[in-house]
Amino acid sequence: MSRDTLFLIAPGFVDPKQPGQTFVCPHCNAIEGLLSSFPELSGRIDVHRVPFPRPRRDVIEAVGEENQSLPVLVLAGDPPPDAAQWEGKYFVTKTGRILELLAERHGFARLHD
Repeated sequence: MSRDTLFLIAPGFVDPKQPGQTFVCPHCNAIEGLLSSFPELSGRIDVHRVPFPRPRRDVIEAVGEENQSLPVLVLAGDPPPDAAQWEGKYFVTKTGRILELLAERHGFARLHD
C-alpha cells in the first residue's frame, strides 16, 4: 500500500432493522463533507465506500474482522504514535483524528473550533 486508504460506509444505505428508511453514517458523513468540499485533494488518498451490512470484506482484509467499524483510515508510511495496529498495518478509527491526519498528511482543510 503506497497511499493512505480511507474506508467509509456508502451513504444512502438501508438498515434491515428499520425498513423503509434511508440512512447515512454521521461519522462517515463528516468526512464525506470534507471530501466533497475539496475534491482535488481526495486524489491524494484511496477512498473506498463500502456497503453498510457486515461482513465488510475489504475492511476485514485491510485491518481485520474485529476492526470493521467505520470510518477507518489505513496509514501508509510513518504512522502517528496513537495509531492502532493489525498485522503490521496501522490505522485510525476516530473521526476527529482522521480529519486531523487528513489535514496533516494531505493538505485537507483543518477544522476550526
